[in-house]
Amino acid sequence: MKSITIKGSQRESVGKVSTKALRNAGKVPCVLYGGDKPLHFSADELSFKDLVYTPNAYTAVIELEDGQKLEAVLQDIQFHPVTDKILHIDFYQLFKDKPVTMNIPVRLEGNSPGVRNGGRLLFRKRKLSIKALPDLLPDFITVDISKLKIGGTISVESLLSDDFTIQHPNNTSVVQVKASRTSVADEEEEEEETSEEGAAAEGGAEAPAAEATE
Repeated sequence: MKSITIKGSQRESVGKVSTKALRNAGKVPCVLYGGDKPLHFSADELSFKDLVYTPNAYTAVIELEDGQKLEAVLQDIQFHPVTDKILHIDFYQLFKDKPVTMNIPVRLEGNSPGVRNGGRLLFRKRKLSIKALPDLLPDFITVDISKLKIGGTISVESLLSDDFTIQHPNNTSVVQVKASRTSVADEEEEEEETSEEGAAAEGGAEAPAAEATE
């Protein structure tokens, strides 16, 4: 999985006054959990734009002024209710031998024949909760819809892998194609045309064999 570097400064004071001063200076107070004890640090708000405002999943490499480099995943984030500015971020430290759970985006691949025939594509799960060792976390889960017909569903069961565990029931629907009014009308029209062609073939004594077969 790709990572983004966040350059931060360890916080000595974590009170309300110092926290407010950090925010006024365009910095975001953060806490890193998962180690021996919580690590408090801050970083420029602009440092988080590629980590927060993106549909992709990334890990973060937190570089502190004392030379520490800690790999982590974003665990929780708080936004201002009016301005949407980032108020606080919680991270969870990654260790190579310790599985972690992350929400991984789902990417659809191919063209669904069901959609081409007028069906309605329903993207039920745009992200899946995945548990894996950090080195085995995928950037995204690819779902091939090139054989998905009207009435068809692709569930979690068809996406299972030895590299990770999907934290959803196997029958959870990820993407499906449902019939729409247009698709139903098309099917009825096709059936009517087929019936008319069959009647014409029966009524015409010299109907060509190829046409009768169709």
